[in-house]
Amino acid sequence: MTWRHLLRILSLAAALGLWQLLTALDVNMWLRFEQFPTVVDVAREFGQRIGSDAYWQDLTDSLSRILTGFALAAVAGVAVGTAIARSRLAADLLGPVLEVLRPIPAIALVPVAILLFPSNEQGIVFITCTAAFFPVMVSTRHAVRALTPVWEEAVLTMGGGRWRILGSVVLPGALPGILGGLSVGIGVSWICVISAEMISGEYGVGYRTWQDYTVVDYPGVFVGMVTIGALGWLTSTAVEVLGRRVTRWLPRTESRIEASAPPQRPRRARQSGAHTHKEA
Repeated sequence: MTWRHLLRILSLAAALGLWQLLTALDVNMWLRFEQFPTVVDVAREFGQRIGSDAYWQDLTDSLSRILTGFALAAVAGVAVGTAIARSRLAADLLGPVLEVLRPIPAIALVPVAILLFPSNEQGIVFITCTAAFFPVMVSTRHAVRALTPVWEEAVLTMGGGRWRILGSVVLPGALPGILGGLSVGIGVSWICVISAEMISGEYGVGYRTWQDYTVVDYPGVFVGMVTIGALGWLTSTAVEVLGRRVTRWLPRTESRIEASAPPQRPRRARQSGAHTHKEA
């Protein structure tokens, strides 16, 4: 275990220790911790729920919704972003509509989803897909437009066609930007899927967390929050790891911070013990 991993563990332990201290002492100053459950209470509740079938059913429902919506958003976002960046016709037809819809929060589309889709399940997937679509689309559009035309001209010179340019130049060159959009999209998707489950869901982590809040089960609320945070971290990490694997061919910058002493001045060469004698 490196010192960086140890430091991360210590920071998490310090945060939990501070939480336990503030709640155990019922600190009530500007912030009120007297009604907060302690870390021990949340851990006890988590241990009870993790052994129940309902917890894993909620977990499975939320994961299936997020993965389905995110997969659809990834495919559609890359395709539409590439089309807008490469085609003036697509930019004129789709660009104005998307720019009007993009500022609308995905969670505000819950009434639209209820009216459009026959089931809540399809509506939640639609909201999740919409939330992730715009970050992926915008990142793809900017990444494709930023490509240098020299690469495309080189493929044309060698006799390559439009699809050859797309597969050999456009998508590989825009891949880092696309992966950035996917990383942002998965986080936004979690926010919206949990919110949609709270509003119109019947199962899922968000639905269960809201139900715990309505019955004033605060340890259960915090169990839901911890579960949401863990799921979000795992899916975001999976996207980043996949991104590093598919971009192995890219040059890497040094990301490790090495603890080293400040640079020292070069030492002067030692003088020889034998001194030169002046010639008489």
